[in-house]
Amino acid sequence: MKLLVVTDPHIVEPGGEIIDLDPSARLAGVLDHAMAHQGDADHLVILGDLTHHGRVEQYRELERILGRVTGPMTLMLGNHDVRNGFHAVFGGAGFVQEVVDLGTHRLICLDTLDEEAEPLHSGVLCDARLNWLQARLGESDLPVILALHHPCFKTGFNGMDRIRLRNEDALIQIIRDSGKVVQLLCGHVHRTISGVAHGLPFAVFKSPCHQMPMMLGAPGSSHSVDEPGAYGIVLTGPDGVVVHSVDIGLKAEATVDGHSA
Repeated sequence: MKLLVVTDPHIVEPGGEIIDLDPSARLAGVLDHAMAHQGDADHLVILGDLTHHGRVEQYRELERILGRVTGPMTLMLGNHDVRNGFHAVFGGAGFVQEVVDLGTHRLICLDTLDEEAEPLHSGVLCDARLNWLQARLGESDLPVILALHHPCFKTGFNGMDRIRLRNEDALIQIIRDSGKVVQLLCGHVHRTISGVAHGLPFAVFKSPCHQMPMMLGAPGSSHSVDEPGAYGIVLTGPDGVVVHSVDIGLKAEATVDGHSA
């Protein structure tokens, strides 16, 4: 099966910009490309930082843009989101968490938002959310893809690592005890990153809008650069999990037999 992954759109009010970029137009371009070229996808997940300030008007703008998506989707929260603002537009209450079965694999989406975070913008999984995860891991024998906004590992971007998931040890212990998690999907860093941490394969994805410049070791978490936006494609099957990243807005696209790839 095919899962599409978008993260960190940082939507603002219509006409607003971030580093002279229009987050609405950038997200629309990513989604239009995904629908045109990956329209057979089974599910879309957006890994958080849906908006830049968590205001109701920004979630309404996001809702408008998401109207171009055909097929089921899951929305998650990140450190720039506000639960009350999200629920005012999209409904529900409390933590925003979900389970999606993808044939041979199970996708579990966690809410790592801490609205009283110290340091600011870091994430946490409280006991209630950790207990929820344990219960979901116990419901099925399917291998699990775990999605969360904040990485539970260091990436080499010192400023972003300082505001990663604060209680990563508690999460990793639950993951190890279950023996079912085979892939981590994360956002937050605005960069395409992959590797293995805590014995687990992980993938971090770029934003549709602004990206983290390649400044390994630099302090601070507000560095931004205008690079092509992107989305991820996660393929699941009996052989395991394969993760791709697709950049948008490049000068030329590859063609196969005269058709755009």
